[in-house]
Amino acid sequence: MKAKTLERLLAARAAGTPAALVTDLDTERQILVVGVEDGGELAAADFDAVRGAMAQDASGIVESAGKRLFVHVFNPPERLIVVGAVHIAQVLAPMAALAGYRVTIVDPRRAFATDARFPDVAMIGDWPDEAMAGLKPDARTAIVTLTHDPKIDDPALAAALASPAFYIGALGSGRTHARRRERLQARGFGESDLARIHGPIGLAIGARTPAEIAISIMAELTAVRRGPSHKNRFVSEAAA
Repeated sequence: MKAKTLERLLAARAAGTPAALVTDLDTERQILVVGVEDGGELAAADFDAVRGAMAQDASGIVESAGKRLFVHVFNPPERLIVVGAVHIAQVLAPMAALAGYRVTIVDPRRAFATDARFPDVAMIGDWPDEAMAGLKPDARTAIVTLTHDPKIDDPALAAALASPAFYIGALGSGRTHARRRERLQARGFGESDLARIHGPIGLAIGARTPAEIAISIMAELTAVRRGPSHKNRFVSEAAA
């Protein structure tokens, strides 16, 4: 790797920007892709293949237009923003951390957001709209709201819908979610916006306890993250 390429890669990693080092296995030419909007010197078809690998956090060989490219993905950790320091969050936070997510708990209620209840978890005591402005959710961010309190959940969901977050989920029954949708519509959000919210949150596995609900949330989040919309032409080294 050339020195200038290494400098750009280190700068991207320091900034938390997704990047990939692409090596043409026939010519040994290397191109660094920074971000997912511009492939730079890569051909459009090659960039599509590389973006697919980046979306799946999958380093390995991709095939594009008869070429074999080795893509070394350098993605920042995915993030999970949990709004509401409730019992479910106490289980969900360590579960998500084990899955590789960088977890942040947002709750202005000091009695709930304590170090004793959430050891080793980043916590923000601001109101959700203020917290989201600083957190700047991106396409590698999932956001879940768990409080059942519209004063807390609604501003968080409004901020989430204004972001490119890949997953947005809200706890509550179907009736609660219907009222939530009405309030968000009154804020100016349309059907296509509201369709992004997974509510009631989680896969329908009959979950009842906080741990079971946390499992259902992580399962749905994973299904969205790894599902059909994220398929790509990645080929593992073992299969190549």
